[in-house]
Amino acid sequence: MQIEFPDHRPMFNYEDLTIEFAVVVNGRPIDCAVSAEALESHFHAHSARADDLLNAFEHGRSRIHALTREYLAMGLPGPVLLRSGHFRWAQQHEARR
Repeated sequence: MQIEFPDHRPMFNYEDLTIEFAVVVNGRPIDCAVSAEALESHFHAHSARADDLLNAFEHGRSRIHALTREYLAMGLPGPVLLRSGHFRWAQQHEARR
């Protein structure tokens, strides 16, 4: 499975309070996003304002991409919406290794 993260700017979705980002799996674009709650809880976003969430996304980009890659590698179809619980699971899973 080929998973790529194109160099596109992430976008704030006002309706869902998420940051959407580009992912291409085997040449096919997949809708992916991370919730405001996850960005506040795990990446220290100061609020659910667009600027704070985008800044937190940039600081946590590598972890967000790694978890997205892990999720997609499990064979789960898109779209992907990463929530706070996904990051807690990843931390617990990493601690057991």
